[in-house]
This record gives sequence, C-alpha cells and structure tokens, in this order.
Amino acid sequence: YGDPFVQTPNLDKFASEGGLFDNMHTTQAVCSPGRASILTGLYPHQNGQFGLATHKYALYDDFPNMQRLLKDEGYRTGLIGKLHINPEDAFPFDLWWNPKEFISFANRDVRKMAEVAGDFMEDSDEPFSLQISFPDAHLPLHRQQFGLPAQPLEGKDVETLPQVGIDGPRLREETADYYNCMSRLDTGVGLVLERLEAMGKADQTLVIFTTDHGAQFSRGKTSIYEGGLRIPLIVRCPGLSLAGHVCEELMSQVDILPTVTEVLGINSPAGLVGESFVSLLKGEDRAWRTHLFAEWTSGSVDTYFPQRSVRDERYKLIVNLLRDRPSPSALGYKSPGRKWKPGATEEEIAAADEHIRVAYGLYENPPAFELYDLQKDPWEFENLAGDRAYAAVLQCLKNQLVVWQEETNDALRHPENLECLTKKHDDLVEEFYQHSRMGGSRAFEWEYTEYMHEP
Repeated sequence: YGDPFVQTPNLDKFASEGGLFDNMHTTQAVCSPGRASILTGLYPHQNGQFGLATHKYALYDDFPNMQRLLKDEGYRTGLIGKLHINPEDAFPFDLWWNPKEFISFANRDVRKMAEVAGDFMEDSDEPFSLQISFPDAHLPLHRQQFGLPAQPLEGKDVETLPQVGIDGPRLREETADYYNCMSRLDTGVGLVLERLEAMGKADQTLVIFTTDHGAQFSRGKTSIYEGGLRIPLIVRCPGLSLAGHVCEELMSQVDILPTVTEVLGINSPAGLVGESFVSLLKGEDRAWRTHLFAEWTSGSVDTYFPQRSVRDERYKLIVNLLRDRPSPSALGYKSPGRKWKPGATEEEIAAADEHIRVAYGLYENPPAFELYDLQKDPWEFENLAGDRAYAAVLQCLKNQLVVWQEETNDALRHPENLECLTKKHDDLVEEFYQHSRMGGSRAFEWEYTEYMHEP
C-alpha cells in the first residue's frame, strides 16, 4: 500500500489487476478470532472464537463455514498452513498440509508451500477452494529463510512503523526483519499466482489476498488501535475488469464469506452480519455501512482485556470494559521479560516525546473511553474523549456501539457476564499462567458457552 521501504512486486502486480480496498479491518487483532470471522462471517463474540485456539477457545456451535459450504457444492477443499480455529473437525479439508519443517514459527519455505498449492490446484478438473496460510510475518521475524529474501533489509534501510511512534536502532532492526518477512511473503504469493496462470485457471478463479491482523509491534497486534485492526484486502474476480479499482468503503472480515457465496452463486448462511462487496467491485453506486466495529476479548488467557470499538469515516471510539488493571497486551510489549521482542521497551518509551509517552500511558492504563480523530491523527496518539468540543461525536458513537452490541447479541454488554468471564480468566491465570506465558497446563475447561452464547 505504498510503503517506501519494502518492494512487493508480485502483490503490486496483483493489485493492479484487481480491486484494492483501502479501509479493510480485522474484527479482532489476533490470529484465531480474525480467521474465524473470515470463515464464518460472524464477529468473535458471536461465534465464540474470541481467543486463541491454542488456549482452548472455540466456536460456540457447528456454524456453517466457508469450507463446508463449498464442500457441499462439490468443491475440493484444501488448506496449506495453520487453521487455528476450534473445533478443527468443523472444517472439511481434502488436503491439509502443514509440516513443521516447511511451515512453522521456525521455518517458512514459501517455495515449497507454493509447489504444494500448485499441485493441489492442478490435481483435478473439479472446482477447488484453497486457503494458503503463509506464516510470515508471525514472530519470530526471520531476516532470511531458505535464501529469501536474497538481499535482506537492515535497520539502516528503514524507519519504524507509524503506529509505534518511537524510533531507534533496535526497533529499526526489528522493523527491517518484518519487511524481510513481507518480501518473502510476496515471493510466495507470486509463485502461487504464476502456477495458477500456467495451468490456465487464473481467469476462472476468485483470488482474495488478506490477513488476520496487523503487525506485531507496540499498539499493533493484540490492540484495538488501527495498527492492529487495519489489514490488506486485494481481490481479483473472474468476469470483472478491476484494473486499478480502489474501494474506500469501510470493510470488515465478516464481508468475505457473503462475497464468496455471491460470486459462486450459492446460498449464503442465515444470520451473517457482513455484506457482499461484489457491487463495490462492479463500481455500482450503492449505500454502504457508515460505521465499522471491532473488539478485543482475549488472545492467550493472560491477555484477556475486553474492549469494543466503533468508527465512522473520521472518528473512532474505544470502550474499555475493565479499569481495575493495566492492559496485559501493553505490558507484554514493554515489560522486562516481555512476551514480544519487537515492542517498545520502558526505556525507549521514557525517552520519547511527551505526547508519545502520554499515548503509551493510555495504552497501558486506558480510561473508560478513548476518542480519536483519524483524519488528523490516523495512528491515535491524542485522546479527545475528555474534550467538551467533541461531546456530541462521543455520544453519537456510544449510541452506535450500543445498537451494534444489541443487534449482534454481545453478551459482555451485560455486567454479570463480564464479571463471570473476568473471574474465570483471573482464576486460570492464577492457576496455570503464573510461571509460563503459554500456560503450564491445558487441564482446564471453559464454561462461557453456558452464559455467553445468545443465539
């Protein structure tokens, strides 16, 4: 999207041939919830996958999902890489290829992934659905893997990401390696698209490029700020001339499933909250959403910190539901022995300009409400919630959020549910997560389906 530091020629070419969405967002800025929203067309609080599958969070019900819908229509279904949604058997795959020597936190062989993807696509004349989950750029941020990129970027070649707001040699090295991951990802995408073209199926295949959340730097992944919520979406659709087409509308992951069903001419499941964007791809003049919603509930058990957000074209409101504790995600980036190495440290924050220090203070200990003018302050460094000049804007967004919570049956709008869910997380952290950030054991069960699920 115009970044000056990393070259992505394959994605650039793909974007020039398809429709590019400038305002695409995840529903929750961590892996499992975002993926579940893509595949079910529902928000995390609706489908139950509001934390990581690794920590036993799971879908409430046997919801219709993309793979099952397409399987029922005669499509071969494939997955390369991780699914990261529970229960896994809800998703029918003819091929699930995920060997750790090629796809893992340690290994990212995009050439091999593209080879296996190509073999699956070419294996039969039957229609196929293939999800390719490239592991870049999950932590750790590898400078080079299997010879890629051939000439890695170094810290001296880049600047830190804008939502971080802090610069310095160490952070620039981390950022350079993030960009090296992007370069490697670009190579993988290019190899898959080349194979699709070579087999003569490119003009018959709907291709969607997106991701589950933003970059894992401070105020990015695991936050409810734009650095975690803003993601790419590029679409190439058979039969539509989309070259250079850019959509500015507010988009969400919940829009992908209804779009796929419309393109393929199959029935969409009842109860989806997203909308098909086929009309936008066609350039039709139509009403679109005026407000976009997102949430945070949990990632790992010890990053539980419920938040909700709503934004329009200019302003964004964040509501923080817990105010008796600091944000564990903010601490996970900055504290000694922190979870995530690319985060800004206490020392780096302390050396920053005052308005950056204030923003990091809010990140760690947020008030009930945060309000940002995204036109003037796109990376949310100045909270306007206490400014009386914005009282009407604040109230309007509050009202919109309440309506959304009611319409989507957000169980945490009820204080008793928030109290119950919070106590469960606190108990699990005390018993299982005191000595290991991954949890010393998974010998626990969730009961939230009993009171959180409102069909």
